[in-house]
Amino acid sequence: MGALLEVIALHPADAEAAQEGGADRLELCASMDYDGLCPSVSTVSAIRRSTDLPLRVMLRSFDSFTADGAGIQRLAGLAQQYLSAGADGFVLGFLTPDAEVDVQATTALVESFAGTPWTFHRAIDAALDPRKAWLALRTLPGLDCVLTAGAVRGVDTGLDDLCRLAKDDAAVAAVTMAGGGLKPEHVPWLVGSGVRRFHVGSSVRRDGSWTKAYVDSRFVRSWRNLLDAETGRHG
Repeated sequence: MGALLEVIALHPADAEAAQEGGADRLELCASMDYDGLCPSVSTVSAIRRSTDLPLRVMLRSFDSFTADGAGIQRLAGLAQQYLSAGADGFVLGFLTPDAEVDVQATTALVESFAGTPWTFHRAIDAALDPRKAWLALRTLPGLDCVLTAGAVRGVDTGLDDLCRLAKDDAAVAAVTMAGGGLKPEHVPWLVGSGVRRFHVGSSVRRDGSWTKAYVDSRFVRSWRNLLDAETGRHG
């Protein structure tokens, strides 16, 4: 199995460069100071016109992993607007105040766009009990990808746990997408553990800047080549 490379895109220029560099999919969001919030519908529409790559759009409206009923309703309405603007999938996930996966809130939102694939984002890295969180994820309808660094602080800190989880459970490895401070030196260990999906953002921008630089296609191509080489070695 080859590797999937997902790139964060904030603007059409990001999307075009990501596609030129060999990305397989885009995550669309805004407000990276808050680790990604909902983009505008007009941005999704503009990016859709600039690329034919699959687009997964962030459904997170404020700097928190918790949600209430009113918030879920607003996001459900926004999801329908995103679909009309050309979205192919979504990125979302909620935790309870006790830092467990909020199955009820997440399911309520997912059921509003039933049949559309989606990613559970890095909220899982803030869960109190990672193994219990992963068991909860198995109950969520339509989930086909989990973005995780293995730790709140990023892949540098969570690499060992992330690799261990993937090695111990092929079903976990199959849906894991490694991201959150991902570095090239992490890739051999992750691929060796069975991970085949990778997510990059600041590392494909000059100086890692979200505000002063667009995605650079050359940096994306470097990741593409690295992932292809590593997965090729592992068959």
